Amino acid sequence: MNNEGEIKRTPLMIVLMSGAFVAILNQTLLGTALPHIMEDLQIDAATAQWLQSIFMLVNGIMIPVTAFLIERFTTRALFLTAMGSFALGTLVAAIAPSFSVLMIGRVLQAAGAGILMPLMQTIMFLIYPVEKRGTAMGLFGMIIAFAPAIGPTLSGWLVETFPWRSLFYVVLPIAVIDLFIANKMLVNVTKQTYPKLDMLSIILSTLGFGGILYGFSMAGDVNHEWLSTMVLIPLIVGAIALFFFIRRQFKLEKPILEFRIFKYNMFTLTTVIGMVSFLAMIGGAIIIPLMMQDSLGFNALHSGLALLPGAVLMGIMNPVTGRLFDKFGAKWLAVIGLAILSVTTFLFAILTTDTSYWYIVIVNAIRMLGIAMVMMPVTTAGLNTLPNEVIQHGTAMNNTMRQMSGALGTALLVSVMISHAIPEDGLSGMIHGVNMSFLVAGFISVVGFILAFFIKNSNPRKTA
Repeated sequence: MNNEGEIKRTPLMIVLMSGAFVAILNQTLLGTALPHIMEDLQIDAATAQWLQSIFMLVNGIMIPVTAFLIERFTTRALFLTAMGSFALGTLVAAIAPSFSVLMIGRVLQAAGAGILMPLMQTIMFLIYPVEKRGTAMGLFGMIIAFAPAIGPTLSGWLVETFPWRSLFYVVLPIAVIDLFIANKMLVNVTKQTYPKLDMLSIILSTLGFGGILYGFSMAGDVNHEWLSTMVLIPLIVGAIALFFFIRRQFKLEKPILEFRIFKYNMFTLTTVIGMVSFLAMIGGAIIIPLMMQDSLGFNALHSGLALLPGAVLMGIMNPVTGRLFDKFGAKWLAVIGLAILSVTTFLFAILTTDTSYWYIVIVNAIRMLGIAMVMMPVTTAGLNTLPNEVIQHGTAMNNTMRQMSGALGTALLVSVMISHAIPEDGLSGMIHGVNMSFLVAGFISVVGFILAFFIKNSNPRKTA
């Protein structure tokens, strides 16, 4: 492994952040374009939705095995392969003559993106000393916030001005340039222990995480209920496979994903807090546009623009909270952030048909400020407690748990919204369902707020 003093961190960070930017931007671009793709390729809405679902599924399947891949292959080989897969998938999607070829492109994109995110976090933790990791993760968080913020707006403009394929042609040059620069600049920072490939673990991991993610994504679809076979069967198969996967990992000398990291109490606690925050954030990002378009009469562009100030504020604040973490630790940032998140989530539980556009914009912006104070600081605090040799397992586990909480949060909050809506009361009845959904999200945020008081020894300057 390279000595951290020998590594030129700035160019390396540019390479990593560019890769993160295109991978996350790519996830949010397609939603607005689906009607245009349906018309061009002559497919129905249920079929087109698979372009989104398959990306999430493959992404969720690849993330847990990334820890194994990091220990098996060099940093350069793995990054270039992942970025190459993403770039190739983008090209295939751009020139796809049919839906099936477009799906292949999305699978290649998702496979690359699923490896990229945990790999990037692992590299950052290895090249920065403990007292500077908060600042580094803050910059990383800025990209994670900005990419989804501009995605829907950029997508809306592109598909109205150019053919839908332009979405992929915009991403492709960034991916190719990043690949070229990475080939020139990227150095090996991870350590290879060459674990043996356990095929049964890979199969169980794919069935386990894939089944649960698919089940939750189906439950979050307005066309399915929790007790439908499309939801229950994947969840049951996923839960059983995951049980046997976890049991097998404890028996293996070199597990695919190391579950023993949960013996580090602070890692476990901060992972749970991160999941709570992400659940509240992703649920809000789904519920608010649905409510604005279906109940308050706004179009897709206006609902997207309503979320933009919050996402921009979160992006700006991430580097600031990163620096604050390096000085003071995560505890009080998380306590204050989750207090803000709880209050603003409850403010979304009192909506009426007369709620103004600016109320939604301002409350959401303050809400995202709270999330910025929680997400990256608690993630960094948790990973800081792990020894360097298991950092890759920590980043893979953290990203996996976040994916799961995002899928669960969407499914839970959408189903609460639908089940509590009162159609006979018109718009006010629909908004009642939204209010109940945010009420549930508010109570979940309060749980995170209480847990934040138990964060200990998270000041990097004291632990360094």
